[in-house]
Amino acid sequence: LTPNPSFLVSHQSPHPPAGALTPSHTLTPAPTDGVQRHLIGEIIRRFEKKGFKLVGMKLMQVWQGLDVVKMARTMIRETNPSDSRPGTIRGDFSIEVSKNVIHGSDSIESARREILLWFHTDKLTCWAESTEPWIYE
Repeated sequence: LTPNPSFLVSHQSPHPPAGALTPSHTLTPAPTDGVQRHLIGEIIRRFEKKGFKLVGMKLMQVWQGLDVVKMARTMIRETNPSDSRPGTIRGDFSIEVSKNVIHGSDSIESARREILLWFHTDKLTCWAESTEPWIYE
Protein backbone atom coordinates (compact mmCIF):
# COMPACT_ATOMS: atom_id res chain seq x y z
CA LEU A 1 0.00 0.00 0.00
CA THR A 2 1.50 3.31 -1.10
CA PRO A 3 0.63 6.36 1.03
CA ASN A 4 -1.33 9.09 -0.67
CA PRO A 5 1.01 12.11 -1.10
CA SER A 6 -1.74 14.43 0.11
CA PHE A 7 -1.41 12.84 3.56
CA LEU A 8 2.36 13.42 3.74
CA VAL A 9 2.37 16.69 5.65
CA SER A 10 5.43 18.12 7.35
CA HIS A 11 5.20 19.00 11.04
CA GLN A 12 6.24 22.52 10.03
CA SER A 13 3.24 22.89 7.74
CA PRO A 14 0.49 25.31 8.81
CA HIS A 15 -1.94 22.59 7.65
CA PRO A 16 -1.45 19.52 9.90
CA PRO A 17 -3.39 16.34 9.24
CA ALA A 18 -6.87 16.24 10.75
CA GLY A 19 -6.72 15.34 14.42
CA ALA A 20 -3.04 16.23 14.83
CA LEU A 21 -2.11 18.88 17.39
CA THR A 22 1.12 20.67 16.64
CA PRO A 23 2.90 23.82 17.79
CA SER A 24 0.78 25.60 15.17
CA HIS A 25 -2.33 25.18 17.36
CA THR A 26 -3.40 27.19 20.41
CA LEU A 27 -6.46 27.35 22.64
CA THR A 28 -8.19 30.66 23.32
CA PRO A 29 -11.14 30.15 25.68
CA ALA A 30 -13.46 33.11 26.19
CA PRO A 31 -14.18 33.56 29.91
CA THR A 32 -17.27 35.24 31.35
CA ASP A 33 -15.61 38.65 31.67
CA GLY A 34 -15.07 38.73 27.91
CA VAL A 35 -18.73 37.92 27.39
CA GLN A 36 -19.88 40.55 29.90
CA ARG A 37 -17.72 43.18 28.22
CA HIS A 38 -19.06 42.26 24.74
CA LEU A 39 -15.60 41.42 23.42
CA ILE A 40 -16.09 37.90 21.98
CA GLY A 41 -16.86 39.03 18.43
CA GLU A 42 -13.95 41.48 18.46
CA ILE A 43 -11.54 38.84 19.75
CA ILE A 44 -12.57 36.36 17.04
CA ARG A 45 -12.39 39.14 14.42
CA ARG A 46 -8.81 39.99 15.41
CA PHE A 47 -7.64 36.38 15.01
CA GLU A 48 -9.38 36.17 11.61
CA LYS A 49 -7.95 39.52 10.46
CA LYS A 50 -4.47 38.39 11.51
CA GLY A 51 -4.85 35.51 9.05
CA PHE A 52 -5.23 32.62 11.48
CA LYS A 53 -7.61 29.80 10.61
CA LEU A 54 -10.25 28.69 13.11
CA VAL A 55 -10.05 24.87 13.10
CA GLY A 56 -11.99 24.03 16.25
CA MET A 57 -14.88 25.85 17.80
CA LYS A 58 -17.74 25.15 20.14
CA LEU A 59 -19.73 28.32 20.43
CA MET A 60 -23.25 27.61 21.59
CA GLN A 61 -25.06 30.75 22.61
CA VAL A 62 -28.05 31.27 24.88
CA TRP A 63 -29.38 34.80 24.53
CA GLN A 64 -31.74 36.38 27.08
CA GLY A 65 -34.07 39.33 26.60
CA LEU A 66 -37.64 40.44 26.01
CA ASP A 67 -39.21 38.41 23.15
CA VAL A 68 -35.73 37.09 22.29
CA VAL A 69 -36.99 34.04 20.35
CA LYS A 70 -39.18 36.20 18.08
CA MET A 71 -36.55 38.93 17.70
CA ALA A 72 -33.79 36.41 16.95
CA ARG A 73 -35.94 34.88 14.19
CA THR A 74 -36.48 38.38 12.78
CA MET A 75 -32.73 39.04 12.78
CA ILE A 76 -31.88 35.60 11.32
CA ARG A 77 -34.85 35.28 8.91
CA GLU A 78 -35.87 32.44 6.61
CA THR A 79 -34.16 29.04 6.46
CA ASN A 80 -33.81 29.50 2.70
CA PRO A 81 -31.36 32.40 2.27
CA SER A 82 -32.93 33.41 -1.06
CA ASP A 83 -36.14 34.19 0.87
CA SER A 84 -34.28 36.38 3.40
CA ARG A 85 -34.01 40.12 2.94
CA PRO A 86 -30.68 41.97 2.87
CA GLY A 87 -29.84 43.28 6.32
CA THR A 88 -30.74 39.97 7.98
CA ILE A 89 -28.08 37.45 9.01
CA ARG A 90 -29.04 34.88 6.37
CA GLY A 91 -29.87 37.54 3.78
CA ASP A 92 -26.37 38.98 4.11
CA PHE A 93 -24.22 35.91 4.72
CA SER A 94 -25.92 32.79 3.31
CA ILE A 95 -26.32 31.36 -0.17
CA GLU A 96 -27.54 27.76 0.29
CA VAL A 97 -30.16 26.24 2.61
CA SER A 98 -27.70 23.56 3.76
CA LYS A 99 -25.14 26.24 4.70
CA ASN A 100 -27.28 28.99 6.19
CA VAL A 101 -24.68 30.02 8.84
CA ILE A 102 -26.89 30.07 11.95
CA HIS A 103 -29.65 28.21 13.75
CA GLY A 104 -32.42 29.92 15.64
CA SER A 105 -35.07 28.26 17.77
CA ASP A 106 -38.51 28.62 16.18
CA SER A 107 -40.50 28.75 19.45
CA ILE A 108 -40.08 29.14 23.19
CA GLU A 109 -40.65 25.39 23.59
CA SER A 110 -37.99 24.57 20.98
CA ALA A 111 -35.59 27.01 22.63
CA ARG A 112 -36.02 25.32 26.02
CA ARG A 113 -35.53 21.85 24.53
CA GLU A 114 -32.49 22.91 22.46
CA ILE A 115 -30.85 24.79 25.34
CA LEU A 116 -31.12 21.70 27.55
CA LEU A 117 -29.33 19.65 24.88
CA TRP A 118 -26.21 21.77 25.38
CA PHE A 119 -26.42 23.37 28.83
CA HIS A 120 -27.31 22.38 32.39
CA THR A 121 -29.50 25.18 33.73
CA ASP A 122 -27.06 25.76 36.61
CA LYS A 123 -24.39 26.61 34.02
CA LEU A 124 -26.30 29.58 32.58
CA THR A 125 -24.87 32.80 33.97
CA CYS A 126 -27.19 35.22 35.73
CA TRP A 127 -25.87 38.75 35.59
CA ALA A 128 -27.26 42.24 35.16
CA GLU A 129 -25.93 44.49 32.46
CA SER A 130 -25.55 48.18 33.28
CA THR A 131 -27.46 49.15 30.12
CA GLU A 132 -30.60 47.13 31.01
CA PRO A 133 -32.46 50.10 32.59
CA TRP A 134 -31.84 52.04 29.37
CA ILE A 135 -33.22 49.24 27.16
CA TYR A 136 -36.10 47.74 29.18
CA GLU A 137 -38.87 49.43 31.21
